[in-house]
Amino acid sequence: MDQFSKTAKESSVTMTELVLPNDTNMFGNLMGGRLMYWMDIAAALAAMKHCGTPVVTASVDNISFENPIKLGNAVHIQARVSRAFNTSMEIFMSVWGEDALHQYKYKSNEAYFTFVSLDPNGKPRKIPALVPETEDEKKLFDGALRRRQVRLILGGKMQPDDATELKALFFK
Repeated sequence: MDQFSKTAKESSVTMTELVLPNDTNMFGNLMGGRLMYWMDIAAALAAMKHCGTPVVTASVDNISFENPIKLGNAVHIQARVSRAFNTSMEIFMSVWGEDALHQYKYKSNEAYFTFVSLDPNGKPRKIPALVPETEDEKKLFDGALRRRQVRLILGGKMQPDDATELKALFFK
């Protein structure tokens, strides 16, 4: 690993919040917007740890909620860089609820956010490469290029015909 490379564990952040009444909807569940706000903070912290510079959110992939997080439960957001590109990086997050009264943890959701590193003039800045170490990290790293191509196509920044990684899934 060279001096301009980092590992996923070096960017790892776990953020914990307590779901209070002001964070919930009329069903006593954590509001999705509040969770996305917390996820954006956790992802930004992981991105800043990786590149050591200010960052901005570039995109948020689909967020599907598997299980609601109830009033009084803790929310644990685990964020880490899953792949670094030239000036942008994909952040993978997993979100868990924890019911202290009944003493169990449960998965709420997963998501991918993309952040861009900025220089002092607010322009994109080159970032360290990411070196995946574990099998899970390698799987996330390998899939990141396909997810990036989907984001670029949906954002109008890439033509579908140019998405070689995606095409490789469907054509041999």
